[in-house]
Parts: sequence; C-alpha cells; structure tokens
Amino acid sequence: MRKLFHKRWVVLAVWLGCVCAYAEYPDKPIRMIVPQAPGSATDTAARILASELSLQLNQTIVVENRPGGGFTIGLDMVAKAPPDGYTIGLGPVGAMAISPNMMAKLPYDIDKDFQPVALVTRGHLLLAVSPNLPVNSVAELMAYAKKNPGKLTNASSSNGSPGHVGGELFKLMTGTQIVHVPYKGGALAINDLMSGQVDVLFESLNSIAPHARSGKVKALGVSGARRSPGFPNIPTIAEAGVPGFDAPTWTGVFAPAGLPKPVLDKLNQATNRAIASSTFKERFGVIGDEPAGGSPEELGDLHKRELAKWRDVVKRSGAQFD
Repeated sequence: MRKLFHKRWVVLAVWLGCVCAYAEYPDKPIRMIVPQAPGSATDTAARILASELSLQLNQTIVVENRPGGGFTIGLDMVAKAPPDGYTIGLGPVGAMAISPNMMAKLPYDIDKDFQPVALVTRGHLLLAVSPNLPVNSVAELMAYAKKNPGKLTNASSSNGSPGHVGGELFKLMTGTQIVHVPYKGGALAINDLMSGQVDVLFESLNSIAPHARSGKVKALGVSGARRSPGFPNIPTIAEAGVPGFDAPTWTGVFAPAGLPKPVLDKLNQATNRAIASSTFKERFGVIGDEPAGGSPEELGDLHKRELAKWRDVVKRSGAQFD
C-alpha cells in the first residue's frame, strides 16, 4: 500500500511539473517559418499575424523565410522541429494541398508530420487579363479562348502555385486551351500582364489587389464560392459563366506533430484572438481576404478536403513541376 501511495504521488508530481511548464509557455521567442520568399503573399500574411500574435502571447515572434524546393525546405524545418511550440509554420494552400500532389517524393509525410493549429485567412485568386486583351468578362474570355485555341498565355507565380492549378481547373471546366507560363514570383508575372507580354493571370488578391484597383489589369472574377468583401463588384468566376468553379486560397498555422495539447490550445486561442483584432481585420480588408479562425480540427478537415480536391485536378490536367 505504501509503495502504491508513493507511486501515485510521483505520477502526480510529474503531472504537476508538466502543467507548470506548459503554463509558462512561451518563455522565449517563437520562430514562424514561411516557406516562401520575403514579399510573397504568404510572407505578408505572416508578418501581419506575427505582429498581432506576439501581443497575444506577450512574446517575440520571429518570421523566418525559408523558400525553395516547392515549399519543401521551409515545411521540412517545421516538420522536423521539436514539438514544443517554439517553431510553427505558416502554410498556404499551395504548400499544404497543391504541391504535395505534384511531387514524386517529399521529405515529410504531409498527412502525419504536421499539427494543424488554426486557419488564418480565406481568400481568392483574381482572374485578371492584360489591358491589351479585347475581353471584359469571363464569358468573353472563354469565347475568345475557344476561337483562338493555344494562342493565349496563362501566367502564374510558379509551378504548383494556386494560380497554376487554378488556371488548370479553369481550362478543364471551360474546355479551353491556354498555354501555361510559370514565373519565379507573382510580381514578375503581374508586370508582364500589365505590359501585355502575357494574357491571363490567376493571382492571389494579396499580390494583385493594388493593380486591380488602379485599373492596370482588367479584373474579371474571383475564384471562391462567394464574392470578396474587398471587391464586392467583381463577380465570382462561377456566377460569371463557369458554374461550380471554386478555387479559394487559404493560409493556416501548422506546428510539428506531437505538440502537447496545452500548448496547442494556447496557440490556437492566441491565434484566434490575433485574427479577431481590429488591426488584423483592417489590414486584410484592404487586401480583400477574410480573417478566418477556428479550431485545429476544422483546419485539419479543410486540409484533408483540399488535398483530395487538388489531387484530382492535378491528375486530370497532367500538371507537374518542370
């Protein structure tokens, strides 16, 4: 009996020690890994979030850009980091649900090596065309493309980007032939769209919103199921002539698998409070994306659905990394 009593006290002491340790989290700076370059849409979202999240956690959030390898360099750092809450990653749809379906081998298991924390934003791709192209609507674009098969060029920020596969989905659903032209970054693609070097571009609102507002590109439609609050006068591609088209963008916070639940709960709650802040809402209202939030389970379910959806699109279109 005495041994059993002693054992229970030992277990209780260990448990209390763990609880105290988690209660002090975070007691040092947190790294937020961004698997894309500075100035990218994901980097912009990360820096807005990091600023607000640091206030909620009363701790410094250090944004580290680790681009390359089709997002794998940055995500691999997150997957292989200690699951203690001091390394987290910002995972956009391209990194978490699209590129895994276009690569023969990954250095991590996309299904098992990440712990979803919270969805940060929901957004859109903007379907834009060059001001030199004689079309002013989605319907006119489809008609022009069908009359000129293989003559239009569809730029994207990179192979495996949301704009790449969003364009492939558009071609599949409209029966059009448009040539994909991958760039090394959205800024270069937008510049060539404005000058007429390429004809069509699916690009995140985060990157192209200023050019759409200024009229330097012609905005035809947004890619999600409902209109963007930042661009209420631009129709969805679905309502503009491609029923059922749905290719939203999203970004979530992910941590290494095995994150202790008290730390996960604290990160989730702090992220939700950061997203609900007036500063966060104001910054993304200008961009046109919507603050999201929610539970780890909701982000996990979204991740699974999107992986399956884009796996099908990639398979049907034959899209691949060059």
